[in-house]
Amino acid sequence: MNKNKQRFEHHSKDYSGIREFPVRKDSELLEFLLETLKGQSRNSVKSLLTNHRVSVDGAPISQYNFKLYKGDTVIISKTPIRKKTRSNLPIIFENDEMIVINKPSGLLSIASDKEKGATAYRMLTDYVQQKDKHNRIFVVHRIDEDTSGVLMVAKNQKLQEALQDKWNDLVKSRGYIAIVDGILEQKSGTIKSYLKKNSQNMMYSSKKPGDGQLSITHYRVIAENGNYSLLDVHIDSGRKNQIRVHMGDIGHNIIGDDKYGNPTNPIKRLGLHAYELELVHPLTGKTMKFTAPTPKEFFILFPNMKK
Repeated sequence: MNKNKQRFEHHSKDYSGIREFPVRKDSELLEFLLETLKGQSRNSVKSLLTNHRVSVDGAPISQYNFKLYKGDTVIISKTPIRKKTRSNLPIIFENDEMIVINKPSGLLSIASDKEKGATAYRMLTDYVQQKDKHNRIFVVHRIDEDTSGVLMVAKNQKLQEALQDKWNDLVKSRGYIAIVDGILEQKSGTIKSYLKKNSQNMMYSSKKPGDGQLSITHYRVIAENGNYSLLDVHIDSGRKNQIRVHMGDIGHNIIGDDKYGNPTNPIKRLGLHAYELELVHPLTGKTMKFTAPTPKEFFILFPNMKK
């Protein structure tokens, strides 16, 4: 193995022909590729961009001077990555500095090891670049792939960093509608545990203080139908799979959640929807509240629920 190949493999991850390169400092895309792929000529590196084989966090980029920021991931594919026209984005709110969407169930927030293209990040990047090819978006937070609802992205790094630096302090309300198996004895309550990840990348609860990340979930039953309960859920902490784990902890898994239990799946999707996000804008101090309507599938089990 030659030195160039060793250097190349040291900095990248390879997933079935898709190679990932983490960005460790701000730079332009062509400059980054030339530095990273030192064993390739300038023309061959440029051809990767010209042939649409380069993406940033799953969104295809072809312009040489596209601005990269520390924390981005540059992905090189064996085959061209085509842009898609986005005409039916579920946009809740948009201005010069942010976009808020009602993310569909089954759509990843950002790229993962298994999926690079079909993500909300890709969808929104394609959308903003229809207006200007140099536009980009910045991830602020994420919600689970199978959870639908309110998802916000920033249009500039300054706002992204300001939001992420004090996210838990700025967010005043994170509301979810959840459908769980069974009838709850306690019609309202608070679940508190320390969440941590096991070797299978699954989250689980520990009651030992400090043994994981403190996670607090509040719930209230708002409807029942004999087999299922509809809950209004608010979280004080946004940990991975938090609500799903906590509902399982009290013996009432969210319907459709075969990752953390074996509940029924009468609506053919995960019964969890992020209906509300309320926060204080970190730069203006203004309180902003965004809501996403309850998915129509939820009314199958609770037809009398207020729409």
